[in-house]
Amino acid sequence: MARVVLAMSGGVDSSVAAHLLRGEGHDVIGVFMRHGSQSPVACGVESGVESVAGAGASQGSVERRLPVVRLDHKQGCCSAADADDARRVADALDIPFYALNLEDDFQRIIDYFVDEYTTGRTPNPCVMCNNWLKFGRLFYYADSVGAQYVATGHYARLAAEPGQSGMALWRGVDEAKDQSYVLFGVERELLDRMLLPVGRYRKPEIRAMAGRFGLRVADKKDSQEICFVTSGHHGQFVRDRRGALDTSGELVTTDGRVVGRHEGIEAFTIGQRKGLGVAMGEPYFVVRIEADSRRVVIGRRDELARPSIVAAQCNWLVDRPTGPFRCSVQIRYNSDAAPARAEPLPDNRLYVEFDEPVYGVAPGQAAVCYEGNRVLGGGWIE
Repeated sequence: MARVVLAMSGGVDSSVAAHLLRGEGHDVIGVFMRHGSQSPVACGVESGVESVAGAGASQGSVERRLPVVRLDHKQGCCSAADADDARRVADALDIPFYALNLEDDFQRIIDYFVDEYTTGRTPNPCVMCNNWLKFGRLFYYADSVGAQYVATGHYARLAAEPGQSGMALWRGVDEAKDQSYVLFGVERELLDRMLLPVGRYRKPEIRAMAGRFGLRVADKKDSQEICFVTSGHHGQFVRDRRGALDTSGELVTTDGRVVGRHEGIEAFTIGQRKGLGVAMGEPYFVVRIEADSRRVVIGRRDELARPSIVAAQCNWLVDRPTGPFRCSVQIRYNSDAAPARAEPLPDNRLYVEFDEPVYGVAPGQAAVCYEGNRVLGGGWIE
């Protein structure tokens, strides 16, 4: 039996993960990461991982539980209601439960999000949250309480590659829910200390199990929004935090014709069709964002096609390739991986040439390489 720190969001996936881990005999410690910008430090919600670890949690024993502070406002997937749902699951399983205030750490993700949009790039905060928090800060907490593993409710799998040592990251069984793309940036050496118990099931199976377990979250809707952008309007979120920086400018076609103006480049991403603010008589898409001139360039769909990309700051979950190799490359969370030839470049960069042009390549998004269903690694599209 191993001690496991489980990130519990109050959703059905992490709640079922708690049941599965307990059913396997693990000593589970539930953790709710509170990182809303309005989250107060109060009544049993500690002000950081280190201070929580000092609140009675040691390798030999873990304090029974810390009460979750009740808040009135909504905070995306980290609302007071979500915290209550997670606590109730922990109560039902009789496992320790802690609410960790990671607001200071999460501010780093918000700063990254705002900076990327104001420079014409499209950020992926879910990847950064996994890299920096779920499989970053939580490992510090796990070490402080003598836990061998950190677990989450992600739809991905960990399994050994035949003939090789250590764990490999694989797509989840449910292709429609697979989240391996947003885990590409986890440090390779941490794979052996991760558990992803729901990845071997399909979503309907998880909901059915939640019903059998008597969980009130069995029919709870999945979160569809960025957890810190509770309004659903990321452009306004960025504008509220960019200060006096003016990112407004012209809306132009690929042939240079000015067709309108926009309030800020942060409201746009490559491949976007809706919300352009101009009627063209036929479908037009965002083809390019020029941060220096603050121009948003729009064009027809065929003008989105890209035969190749370059990615930087690569992270490899296998031995770093030394020469060209075949793989499939996924350029967005909700896109299919496309067959390609990839080649490592100096300075930890990667060149990818697709067999057929791909559409909607957005600088700032991740390009993740797969060999079949196994994640090889990836980098950030330049």
